Amino acid sequence: MEFGCFLGAACSAAEQRIPDCDPHVTFEVIKRSDMPVFVHSFVHCGDLQENKGLDPRIQTLRNGCCKNTHLLELRCEVLHYCSHFPAEIPDFLTEEECKLIIHLAQLKGLQKSQILPTDDYEEAMEMIEISQMDFFNLLDHNQDGQLQLKEVLTHTRLGNGRWMTPENIREMYTAVKADPDGNGVLSLEEFKRLNIRDFHKYIGSQKVKTSDAVRNSQHTWLYQGEGAHQVMRAIRQRVMRLTRLPPEIVEHSEPLQVVRYDQGGHYHAHMDSGPVFPETACSHTKLVANESAPFETSCRYVTVLFYLNNVTGGGETVFPIADNRTYEEMSLIQNDVDLRDTRKNCDKGNLRVKPQQGTAVFWYNYLSDGEGWVGELDDFALHGGCLVTQGTKWIANNWINVDPNRLRQQRFQQEMERYAGSGAGASGEWTVDKAYSGLHVEL
Repeated sequence: MEFGCFLGAACSAAEQRIPDCDPHVTFEVIKRSDMPVFVHSFVHCGDLQENKGLDPRIQTLRNGCCKNTHLLELRCEVLHYCSHFPAEIPDFLTEEECKLIIHLAQLKGLQKSQILPTDDYEEAMEMIEISQMDFFNLLDHNQDGQLQLKEVLTHTRLGNGRWMTPENIREMYTAVKADPDGNGVLSLEEFKRLNIRDFHKYIGSQKVKTSDAVRNSQHTWLYQGEGAHQVMRAIRQRVMRLTRLPPEIVEHSEPLQVVRYDQGGHYHAHMDSGPVFPETACSHTKLVANESAPFETSCRYVTVLFYLNNVTGGGETVFPIADNRTYEEMSLIQNDVDLRDTRKNCDKGNLRVKPQQGTAVFWYNYLSDGEGWVGELDDFALHGGCLVTQGTKWIANNWINVDPNRLRQQRFQQEMERYAGSGAGASGEWTVDKAYSGLHVEL
């Protein structure tokens, strides 16, 4: 499966048949330093003249829309509908820019991305106040009074950093004597007889190999603010024009993350952002919100992923459920086949993007709320990094951070502007580098 309607292709407005959407076809010209310009096109659903907060959102067009269409011939074979899925943009970065980013990352130094268990794991788990009945109901996705293996699996990704498989769950059941009949299913009565701390102790005691981890890579962060290397600034400006988001939102987002996956490296399918509930704070705005919250998550409205090299073997980016008509979390695990497992099941994902140096992949992690702001998490943005079977894979990520709470986001932007205006950000130190300096969020 390939992406359609990007890079020198467009669809005639007369041929649009998109319910509840007034699409406009536009051409975006983005200059890459002194290199020739390239052009790509998107359909914008909404009024391009009136920017309401984060609107208009960019919609990529489905495959089969504009095959081999000349740039100036606005003809379209078939257009199905606006897709909320990734846009693949070749040659977004030059070869020289890719090499420079890798060089800067190596100079700064990379650290392990996966945070493995610590001695504080068990203590942290015990601090979570939740009754055994509430815990059971949380796990019992279909509310049938029994815990299937796949129901437990969907809630064991967080914690000690180990990627749990059906075999791991069965081993844990045996170790804590949780499943006396050995059928892999826990009834409510069986669950009530358990000591939840035994589960935490077991998980905390397990040695985790890098191949068993949720993520196996190294990364660093590169400054893109005022005074940064001219190429880093140029990429930020390019992303700003690509996303059409307000400059102050893009400028006050995370620095560029650069990631290296060696042979054997992977990142199991995950969301770049987390769901935001009333008791959850966004990592970037919590510093200025003056509010306490028991949970914290990264609020990454947009992801722009860059491939910095051509990978010899493997390393694709997989979107397991892209283009599914419906989403059901339990359907991700069928007959012990977990579509989120990028070491084993990448070939079963709906969409895989092959790493090509200079290519950018762009997608939204949230739906729109209909009022020009952030809505619910988009479950279809689930993605992962397939196993690198040969060579090394280098990528970079630009995340655009937006708090679903509009007032908190506004306060954050005002505080960042005040900080920059006070002169505290002098000597090339970007304000948001301060805001993210202690941030280590693993989703």
